[in-house]
Amino acid sequence: MEQRHLGRTGLRVSRIGLGTLTWGRDTDEHDAADQLKAFWEAGGTLVDTADVYGGGEAEYLLGQLVGGFVPREDLVIATKAGSVPDPDRRFDGSRGHLLAALDASLQRLGTDHVDLWQVHAYDVGTPLEETLQALDLAVTSGRARYAGVSNFCGWQLAKAATWQLAAPGTRTRLASTQMEYSLLQRGVEREVLPAALDLGVGLLPSSPLGRGVLTGKYRKATPADSRGASEHMAPFVEPYLDEVSGRVVDAVSIAADGLAATALQVALAWVRDRPGVVAPIVGARNAQQLVAALSVETLTLPDEICRALDDVSAPVHRYPDQDWSTL
Repeated sequence: MEQRHLGRTGLRVSRIGLGTLTWGRDTDEHDAADQLKAFWEAGGTLVDTADVYGGGEAEYLLGQLVGGFVPREDLVIATKAGSVPDPDRRFDGSRGHLLAALDASLQRLGTDHVDLWQVHAYDVGTPLEETLQALDLAVTSGRARYAGVSNFCGWQLAKAATWQLAAPGTRTRLASTQMEYSLLQRGVEREVLPAALDLGVGLLPSSPLGRGVLTGKYRKATPADSRGASEHMAPFVEPYLDEVSGRVVDAVSIAADGLAATALQVALAWVRDRPGVVAPIVGARNAQQLVAALSVETLTLPDEICRALDDVSAPVHRYPDQDWSTL
């Protein structure tokens, strides 16, 4: 699998990442082992997790598999911290919480360092410079090799990345930002992606298949074994089952038929090769689904197909996103 630099850093990662959101909850140790082995055998390196996935079970399960199934040195392990199970405070970006969470993650993962450590979301209750200092401490102490953020809007990302480049002292450049991005969710193109491109921050798209909807499996009905049919995941999928999304899914399916490919491959290839994108993070229920996603490595969409998909899924970008003189 092709490797790409993560932002303006020396870290190289596979251009498809393996997501572990369901590990330890919907994905058991056997399916997780099959996925990790298939991913590694395909040349994949970037494995994305978080301290809250499965209540910590995703990290623990990954830690149990690394070394036995896949050599640790062959993987780029990325995890996140900052989300907390508190209804009154969803995110805690304080230095104390983040560093304690990192230590707990390292223990569950069974490693002395992670390759990429990300702040899971912006915490309005903590000064940004304190949150960023936790990243600096993690890197200078060797517990993390690179640092990034997740779910930061445009101005938040620009402020954080600029602070790390301009503030005095030893600062850690932001390597990445992880955001939802697909043909059904192109909101990052307004401000996040331009900021990331300008500041040398690599984009790691989550839910690149529109929460599974872009595979086309929901076109006629909701499959009984799908996420959309599960009690805890149905609200996650439902927003993309509307008429507008349906038109995009139809266009993807038509393009797939013309290319003798699958809708999954077309949707994933589109987002993988967008400017600024480093590696879409793909989550699968089993190894068979993952292998189907990894087969996208051989597909590059023709320019005319990309333009057609751009047109049918284009979000409305007006003032101030466009130059006011053109309006």
